[in-house]
Amino acid sequence: MAELINRPEYLNLLIQNKDVDLVKIVTGIRRCGKSSLLDLFHQYLKDNGVPDANIIHMNLESLHYRDLTDYLSFYDHVSKHISNTQKTYLIFDELQAVEHWEKAIESFRLDFNVDIYITGSNAYLLSTEFSTLLSGRYVEIRMLPLSFKEFLTFYEFEAAVTAEEKFQKYLQFGGMPILREYQFNEARISQVLEGIYSTVVLRDILQRNHQADQNMLQKIVLFLCSNIGSITSPNNIGNVLSNEGDIQNGRVKNTAGKTVDKYISMLRSAFIFYSVGRYDVKGKMLLKTLGKNYIIDMGFRNILLGYRDADHGHILENIVFLELMRRDYRVYIGKVGEMEVDFVAEKPNDKLYIQVTESMQSPETRERELRPLHIIPDNYEKIILSMDRNYINSYEGIKSLNLIDWLLS
Repeated sequence: MAELINRPEYLNLLIQNKDVDLVKIVTGIRRCGKSSLLDLFHQYLKDNGVPDANIIHMNLESLHYRDLTDYLSFYDHVSKHISNTQKTYLIFDELQAVEHWEKAIESFRLDFNVDIYITGSNAYLLSTEFSTLLSGRYVEIRMLPLSFKEFLTFYEFEAAVTAEEKFQKYLQFGGMPILREYQFNEARISQVLEGIYSTVVLRDILQRNHQADQNMLQKIVLFLCSNIGSITSPNNIGNVLSNEGDIQNGRVKNTAGKTVDKYISMLRSAFIFYSVGRYDVKGKMLLKTLGKNYIIDMGFRNILLGYRDADHGHILENIVFLELMRRDYRVYIGKVGEMEVDFVAEKPNDKLYIQVTESMQSPETRERELRPLHIIPDNYEKIILSMDRNYINSYEGIKSLNLIDWLLS
């Protein structure tokens, strides 16, 4: 077994929820570190005096459990091993492999003294039947690939390598933890990422959606990758693809848009893309149309499109979006009159407005980035993130920060 590297933010979330009567569900794309997190938690339990007999830890994708395909066989198998005297910790990895697993989980909660931890690689795990059955009785911990801060603890760098150079590596290879084993060997890393990507597509998307066409899915993925951080709608993506002859638009209006919408929702369910809606800052309301899509990890985008630097501004925006998610913000695209703010990030008692740009050096860029922030009528914090390293740290009350410093703060 590879050496486990701690991811304290996530481990602490599990520890904080330990022995709380809620099912702990860790979700996230395949290979982002969910299984390792459960191993870390298992180790934590042992280090804190929980005997082995009181920890049942199973990965349901292992052939060892190939007969446990439905909730009854799963329930019977696990029940035999649960202690009658003390609390037992149930840790189930890749539980989507068991049909109607939620019925078994609910039954363990009712029948035994247990504390339950689950992972799954697709959002069908949290589909409606499940939410209904366990309504309000679970907590979801969304796991993302490595942040830039975590990336720096996972890899060894020569002393001379600057923060900027490390960040370039992060943009190129992304944050999938498994890559650590290949120490920046480009060819091997591409193979590994392609392998993960195909597994996600084949197992978490196509196996679940029998009508889906793999070729169509790939076209939409490539479109989204090329248009990261651009405002799009399923209808205009549909129009582009039907003009290229990829989708038949037919006589029914918007069939292309509906098709695209369905595929984007499959990609969201497999945690490859996140869609972000728009928020009218002055009218204080969410807008129904036109959002943006961001990819879960830059490494995937680079194997799909080839690594190119051309679109740097949008890549940086994608990195900031993921970081805001890690920091537990709800994120929207802001609309201010006819202008746009890259992100409105909210917590119950906090709000941030953020613009992301490669550089603030040119007067045109400065004007474009600052104007929407200046006309927002409230007093919440407004920040511009760029790659600049200069002495200007504020423009009339709008903070100007170096993006790398912000990621490491």
